[in-house]
This record gives sequence, C-alpha cells and structure tokens, in this order.
Amino acid sequence: MTIGFRGRTAAVALAAALLAAPATAAHALPGTPPPAAVATAATTTPAGIPELPRPTGPYAVGTEILHLTDHDRTDPWAPDGGPRELMVSVHHPARPGGNGPAPYMTTEEARLMLAGRGLEDVVPATTVSSTRTHARTHAPAARGRFPLVLLSPGFGTPRATLTSLAEDLAGRGYVVATVDHAYETSGTSFPGGRVLTCAACRLLEDAPDQEAQRKLLTAVSTGRAADLSFVLDRLTGRHSAWRHSRMIDASRVAVAGHSIGGSAAASALLADRRFDAGINMDGSFQERIPAAGLGDRPFMLLGTDSFHRPGGQDVSWNEDWPRLGGWKRWLTVEESGHFTFTDVPLLGEQLGLPVDPEAPLPGERSIRITRDYVAAFLDLHLKGRPQPLLDGPTSANPEVVFHHP
Repeated sequence: MTIGFRGRTAAVALAAALLAAPATAAHALPGTPPPAAVATAATTTPAGIPELPRPTGPYAVGTEILHLTDHDRTDPWAPDGGPRELMVSVHHPARPGGNGPAPYMTTEEARLMLAGRGLEDVVPATTVSSTRTHARTHAPAARGRFPLVLLSPGFGTPRATLTSLAEDLAGRGYVVATVDHAYETSGTSFPGGRVLTCAACRLLEDAPDQEAQRKLLTAVSTGRAADLSFVLDRLTGRHSAWRHSRMIDASRVAVAGHSIGGSAAASALLADRRFDAGINMDGSFQERIPAAGLGDRPFMLLGTDSFHRPGGQDVSWNEDWPRLGGWKRWLTVEESGHFTFTDVPLLGEQLGLPVDPEAPLPGERSIRITRDYVAAFLDLHLKGRPQPLLDGPTSANPEVVFHHP
C-alpha cells in the first residue's frame, strides 16, 4: 500500500486540519485508514471556543505537565543526536480546589497543527489552543491509590488530542499519563521556548520505498515502547518525577494508543512485563506480534469498521489476532473514521468544519463510545469489575460491532 489519503475530497482535506500532521507528514501511514473529516452542527460555547465534554466518574480531575529526559538513550530523530526528551500530561483523580482549567495546548502547537494543512488563516490558533478543558492545575490529589494508564497519540498528532479520554479516565479513578514523543508530532512545546516538529515524519516522506517506510515505522513503534517504559520508571520509581507518585498503584498498569500509538501499546507489552493490559485504537501493528504472543495479558482492538473489520484492508489485525493469547476483544465502530477515537471529530464540529460523508458518526457519539469501551476494558482488567458492555452488542451502542474471527 502506498502512503497517501485514498479518495480525499476538498472537504475532507479541510477537516483534516485538526489531525496535527505537518505538511511533510500529511499522509496516512502505510496500513492505516485515511483520516476522517469531522461533522458540523454542534453548538459552540458562547464565545465560539470549543469545549470538551465533562468527565464522568466521581472524582474531580487535576493535571500537571512533566518534562522528562532519558539521558541513557540518544534520540533517533534529533538532528544533534541529543538525549531522548518527552513531554507528558498527567491527569489524576483530585479533590475540589486548585486553579483554573488547564490549557488544551500552546498557541504555537495549535498554529503548527493548523499550518500543516494550510489552515492557519482559516481557524485561529488561539481558538484551538483555548479549547475548554475540565482538569484543574494545582489540584490537590485524591486520597487513595489508583491504577496507571499510559496513552500514546498517533504519528504526527499532539498528545492534546487525547485529552477528553484522559480527563474522563481520571474522573473514573485512574492516573493517566499522555506522552508527546519528541520529533513525532506536528509541534511540541518544551521548556525554554523550544518547539520540536516532526523530523520523523519528514524521514518517512523521504524514504525511498515501502520497505524503508516499514522499517522506520517499526522503529517508531518500538522506540515509543521504550519511551513508555521510561515514563513508567519516572512515575513509579524511587526518584519519581511526579510529586503525587504515591497515589499510583504500580501493580496495575495499562497502556493504550491511537494509530501508531496503538501499535506502540502492543510493542510496550512485548518489551515490558510491567504493563498488564493494552488497547490499540485503530492502529496497524507496525511491530508484528510474534508467535509467542503477549502471554496471558488482555488486549483490545477498537477500530473503524470500514478498515479494520476481519478480512478488511489491514492485514496486521487479521494475522496477529490469533497471537493475542489472553483475554481479547475485536471491536469496530460503524460510520467512524480514523480520528473517531480522539478529540478531533468533536472539535471539528464545534469549529464548523465540514463533514466526511464516509465517516458521519457525530463527535459526541465518538467521544462517548471511546470513553465507555476503554473504561470498561480498564475497569475489568485493572479493577476486577465485571463489564457486561464487553460481553457483546448492546442496543445502546448499535454502532459497535463485535467480531469473533
């Protein structure tokens, strides 16, 4: 399969502005569906600023940003060969209090995200960066110990686009660390005013053939697995980088991701036994699952019906499904697009971007389905709570299809 969007219309191109892929990485990954456009007709807030849905669950939500540097690893994409750096948003169960809601992203991150699609003059960067969140800065931590979930975004996509999921999980009683992998997003703001753009995306563009592309994407997946293990070290180790680390129960850890972040979730389970469970949201497996599989650890596939149904275009799910030896589910969502499992469809609606007729699932349904099925998986496997939602189709979620190949 060649790199590129299949059958894109001008409307889809406009809506894809929120994908956060820079111009040099504006193509879909080999073996992934094209990005979906997002629907219109949602009501914006009075000031015209988008707003994420409120988290569910009993807890208030706090958030902090961490800058982590792994001095034992050289960044494979850094022009100067420096150490691997990561920016991490940590969302956590909190008690009432703290300061105002956290920013969605920096204005420069939003500008680069829009500029990658030539839309910096269509949607103001400040409108996107001012998207209203519900996690408060400097919020006091909730009492107790909670499971940890690590989230990895898609290739070229900022971690901010998983904020709604992270906030919701924190409200349900999870500590959630969402990772920006250096040089793998349209733009990530680092301390001191530095902004790193997607050097890895440019290398993918310049790859001479599909085999070179495949090797690079496998390196992204396995490199992210190392990033996630490092983040786990820094959140739970003796010298934790996070002041509330004692609220993490390091015996209950899951990893999930969107697109290549979903591939990285599987790579993390393959590389590190500390990860107890994983979720791949609409990502082809770049590091293929070996015959030995993931052992008895649970894994869930959650993807677009048009691309990831059994026998569909993504051969990696078809071939690797039998190698997932533990508890497993293969779910697809009808009328969904590649970015259904992120904030993108909802933000697109509220910004008035056009609809993709091939992916008409409304943003509110996209958010609800993603939140509910991800939380059900985590509640079952990290908290031991039975989840009938995962037993089979329900009338409340007719879009979600269960597959048993």
